[in-house]
This record gives sequence, C-alpha cells and structure tokens, in this order.
Amino acid sequence: MKLTKRQLRLIIRESMLEESLWKNVHNKRKEGRPPAKPGDDDYPDEKAWKAAQESEDNEDDKVLEELLSFIQEQDKDRMKCNSPRYIKDGETGHGKKQKVVKACDPDSDKEKIIRFGDAKMRNNSDKKKNKKNFRSRHNCEDKNMKKDWDTAGYWACKDW
Repeated sequence: MKLTKRQLRLIIRESMLEESLWKNVHNKRKEGRPPAKPGDDDYPDEKAWKAAQESEDNEDDKVLEELLSFIQEQDKDRMKCNSPRYIKDGETGHGKKQKVVKACDPDSDKEKIIRFGDAKMRNNSDKKKNKKNFRSRHNCEDKNMKKDWDTAGYWACKDW
C-alpha cells in the first residue's frame, strides 16, 4: 500500500483529533472541573481504562510504522540499482553507517536497501596492505559470496 504525503497527514490528524478517554480528562482540567471519581457516572470502569490505554499505544505504533515504510519506499524509488553512495546528512543511518545501496536481485524483482561500513572509519582501500587484510578478514574471495547480494558484507567486499 503506497501512501501519499496528503494521506499520511490525514491519518496523523485523525488520530490526534479522535475523541478518547484522555481527551475527556484534559478537557475537564481546562474547564476547571475535577476529574471523575469512582462511583461517578462518567468514571470509566477497568475494562474501558485498559482498552483506552492499549488502543492509544497501538494507534501510535501503527502511525509510526506507516510513516517509516512510506519514507523507505520513497528512498527506494529515488535510488539506482546496485550503485553504492555515501549516506547524506539527515538521512536514515547517517552517523551509524557510511554507505547505502539499493540492492537488486538480477534473477528476480526483489529490492532491498542495505547500509554498510562504519561511519567512524576511513576507507583505506587504496593501500595494498589494508586492502589485503580487509578482504581476508571478510572472506571476500569466497565463491558463495556472489549469491549473497542482499548482505552488507557482499557490498563491503565489492567496495574494497
């Protein structure tokens, strides 16, 4: 399911404006009325209280999941297949990983975004000694590595 920015904004607005137990509590405080006490008509029973807490948590989680999937789909659409690039400032993974690639399986239509490389380390692939150590440490000469197009190790070896 693809969401447009407009649809996403509507979903967020609706979840924020939706009447809930907490909304009633906050409204009473604004009006200066004391909150309901046990025995009052508008005091919620335990089932309603638990349901309100669970539904609020679930709605927040759903909105966040939709937002994250929307952002990832947009990233996938803009990137070229199998061409690594540095992660830009403000992008997901910046400061944690160094590069990102949209890995596309040559045999099928599968696509996957992979982030790899330590952000705090320089890439010294131009030095023979460093290159040799890296490639031996990560088993880059392994013939099975070619099948693992969807792993960070594959792309790190390809980069070196």
